[in-house]
Amino acid sequence: MNQKPNIAISVGDLNGIGIEIALKSHEKISTLCNPIYCINKDMLKKSSKLLEISIPKDFKTYNIKGDFEIKPGQVSKRAGRFSYDSFMEAINLANKEKVSAIVTLPINKESWNKANIKYKGHTEVLRDFFGKNAIMMLGCKKMFVSLFTEHIALKKVAKKIDEKDLTQFLLDFYKSVKAKKIGVLGLNPHASDNGVLGDEEVEIFKAIRNANKKLKKDIFKGPMVPDTAFSPMSRKNYKYFVAMYHDQGLAPLKALYFDQSINVSLNLPIIRTSVDHGTAFDIAYKNDRKLNTKSYINAIKEAIILYENRK
Repeated sequence: MNQKPNIAISVGDLNGIGIEIALKSHEKISTLCNPIYCINKDMLKKSSKLLEISIPKDFKTYNIKGDFEIKPGQVSKRAGRFSYDSFMEAINLANKEKVSAIVTLPINKESWNKANIKYKGHTEVLRDFFGKNAIMMLGCKKMFVSLFTEHIALKKVAKKIDEKDLTQFLLDFYKSVKAKKIGVLGLNPHASDNGVLGDEEVEIFKAIRNANKKLKKDIFKGPMVPDTAFSPMSRKNYKYFVAMYHDQGLAPLKALYFDQSINVSLNLPIIRTSVDHGTAFDIAYKNDRKLNTKSYINAIKEAIILYENRK
């Protein structure tokens, strides 16, 4: 019988729903892995008391410095710093091979900004830490979407569409997922109607051609018309898509599979998965509803699958 993998859990922003998800899901995920929570015992006790949820006896913590008042639903410099430190410790544990993977609970970007953290999110940290072009992919077993550009202003996206950079992105993405075919979205409405609505599709077409030539396989298809790329017929033919910008890929994904989708960081030496939702400050610590933990549990399961595939 295979030994359960150790997985580091970064607890996210303690003013949000992350720690409630961790506590409520612990019994279930403990059957799948050995979770190690990157939180100190004092902050865990404070969270537990506010939530009126007892701490499981086998809830293993990995000490993170920090002691502050939890303020449910509020943007906080100290909570932002703690969530960042929790994430960095999880990275260090994975980098030192003390854990098989890391799973991250949601952070608040405004809290990170208040704490003078220069990064906008988890993926940017991983990219800088490892010096690798980490790829953000989100989805579930029915559909996955990777993002060529992520957290940048929409007006800057068109300038980022570059043949060389997109070619390398496509090659790295294929290396990570090994799918038989991958749909690549255009940028403009109607994929520009042969240049009538823009010329970015020329760069996208060249990148697709280059990547397929390099792979000696007809893997990448497109540029696909963005407003029909996720139609039921298209999703019968494709499981993996490459979107040119954040909302182009994530708006349809979350409309279809919001409660079950996860976030996966590809093209890295470590395994990292995450929930595909935010801190939900509006419902944090309210204790009067059944919290949906499906995304978190799916993230744990995917991390284990990725780990097993790397053996």
